[in-house]
Amino acid sequence: MSKAIYLATTEPNSGKSIVSLGMMQLLLGKTAKVGYFRPIIDDFEKGKIDDHIDTVLQHFEVDQTFEDSFAYTRSQVVQLKNMDKDDEIIGNIINKYKAIEDRFDIVVVEGTDFSGEGAIIEWDINVLIAKNLGIPAIIIANGMGKSLQELFGNIYMAYDSFREKGVEVLLTVANKVQPENLEQAVSGLKTKLPQKVLIAAIPVNPVLGNPTVKEIAQALSAKVLFGEDFINNQAGEFSVGAMQLRNYITHLKKDSLVITPGDRADIILGALQANISSNYPNLSGIVLTGGLLPEDSIIKLIEGLSDIIPIISVADGTFSVTNRIGTIKPRIYPENKEKITTSIQEFEKYVPTNELAERLITFNAEGITPRMFQYNLLKRAKSAKKHIVLPEGTDERILKATKKLLDTNAVTITLLGDKEQIMAKISELDISLDSSDFDIIDPTSSPNFMDYATTLYELRKEKNVNLAMAKDLMEDVSYFGTMMVYKGHADGMVSGAVHTTQHTIRPALQFIKTKPEVSIVSSVFFMCLPNRVTIFGDCAINPNPTAEQLAEIAISSAATSQAFGIEPKIAMLSYSSGASGVGEDVDRVRKATEIIKRKRPDLKVEGPIQYDAAVDINVGRSKLPDSEVAGQASVFIFPDLNTGNNTYKAVQRETGALAIGPMLQGLNKPVNDLSRGCTVEDIYNTVVITAIQAQGL
Repeated sequence: MSKAIYLATTEPNSGKSIVSLGMMQLLLGKTAKVGYFRPIIDDFEKGKIDDHIDTVLQHFEVDQTFEDSFAYTRSQVVQLKNMDKDDEIIGNIINKYKAIEDRFDIVVVEGTDFSGEGAIIEWDINVLIAKNLGIPAIIIANGMGKSLQELFGNIYMAYDSFREKGVEVLLTVANKVQPENLEQAVSGLKTKLPQKVLIAAIPVNPVLGNPTVKEIAQALSAKVLFGEDFINNQAGEFSVGAMQLRNYITHLKKDSLVITPGDRADIILGALQANISSNYPNLSGIVLTGGLLPEDSIIKLIEGLSDIIPIISVADGTFSVTNRIGTIKPRIYPENKEKITTSIQEFEKYVPTNELAERLITFNAEGITPRMFQYNLLKRAKSAKKHIVLPEGTDERILKATKKLLDTNAVTITLLGDKEQIMAKISELDISLDSSDFDIIDPTSSPNFMDYATTLYELRKEKNVNLAMAKDLMEDVSYFGTMMVYKGHADGMVSGAVHTTQHTIRPALQFIKTKPEVSIVSSVFFMCLPNRVTIFGDCAINPNPTAEQLAEIAISSAATSQAFGIEPKIAMLSYSSGASGVGEDVDRVRKATEIIKRKRPDLKVEGPIQYDAAVDINVGRSKLPDSEVAGQASVFIFPDLNTGNNTYKAVQRETGALAIGPMLQGLNKPVNDLSRGCTVEDIYNTVVITAIQAQGL
């Protein structure tokens, strides 16, 4: 297996960030730990750090420092080359790289950017670094402003350079290609390059090609006057507001950046009004030139507006500022989530990721890391997108999670509640959710209301539920959402951010019911510890399970474990290990273990066993030396709800582990409960798991 991959570009502004971010995301789903290294970076101001390194380390939570992530700045390399110290350059790059390689399973190595002094020598340095590190390469070329033949020529020449030095090229990427030329780009490259070299072409994307208002403000040394919360707005076209307002507003386009002298109150106020008007497109920001500021009365008027786009002030004149804005090259930085998400999505859409991963690595690691687990969850959810209903449609966390879920294209969402209230809440929270991207259903006005009520009546009439009672119950969002799942109008439901566990799951127990082979509904949490993922059950549903119920919870949890790619090694927890303990509680666990072994002799199970003996290999060997589970358990079954609930919360809080769940087991269709203290991330993960359950696990 290769320990790294080298990303090299043929010229400046090739869009290497798409590939570096995409490769990090891809590899984190295939191997345990992925490092990041740049041999040479641009010079940066004292007290600051490189934006791109900062973006990668923060977004992917890479456990390395900024200083560990690069070897030299560009000026340092130029200085050393002028002193004929090429060997020192390569030697130190190798040393820095090896320090990263030793700590990670695989490393994404990103070559130089071809900017500034010394650009002419950078291609040879990139080839030399890849050769000395002994790692394969990906070549990225810029198709912007080139004919296909020019683009092909650049890629062929780059490929030959690497091959002549003995560097294996796994993938070539023609980036920033016009959409209508994508197929020609791929087919053209395939005719010239060896069959084993993978080919990709990525189209021009305006989201990645335009700077944000923040980048513009930094480049112009501007002062932010208003709208700092929206400073990451993407700037599209820009235009100068010099004519009269009635003529100027006709030139405004989506995400336009308005440039105007600071004393043009008419243009400023007109642009702000156009931004909130349904008859004009949304703007990205306003640049006030000449060091002029609006009068106090105008500032007071702006301050009173509820929806203010960024307004920045610069000292230079309008002509100079306009020319400088036109030369700003967009970058990606940690706060710009839209660009990061778009880059990863573009990579996943246009690059043959499965073939690339297969050629790069062979994954043999035992267990699964949290990052891998979450990556695989999202990938599985997206492989067969399901429809999830969220009954608590006005809750802030639910709405923010909905935005994240829709951005990742993981599921289809329906929110329950009053549409006007939900849309008002979205506007109040300034969440960029388009109502066309999801559904909102008010149970009482739904055309399915009477059908649902009648169905509930038929299902529950033997329990003394009449039609009037069924109609009352169906006004409840939990009953309505559960009935959507029962009728096949949604694939799963997630609730509990506002409602109690009982309120959430009672309807499911009443008419979705349990699977034929299951007599008890139980729950598990996926505990994402620093270096592995384990399963805790039951921590949310059953207060005092019998031995038979404990056995069934364990068998269900083992099935869940296998379904989510975790080899089940079941620890039936108690206050003693093996045959040493006596008492009603430990006997119940012992009996449950015997039932499991009888019903499922194929499962690896140990019980009763103490928690330390289940997780610590040395303790496990001393207490249960012949056990297949002791010291390496992956599924932990707690003897009662009190123990399970407290333990999962203690582990979560004390170790910083991410606890995904609870996920309910045993129902005919997936309905999952949230804690009322849940976070946006909790909701997001639970919805993704529910979608996977709906795929037929």
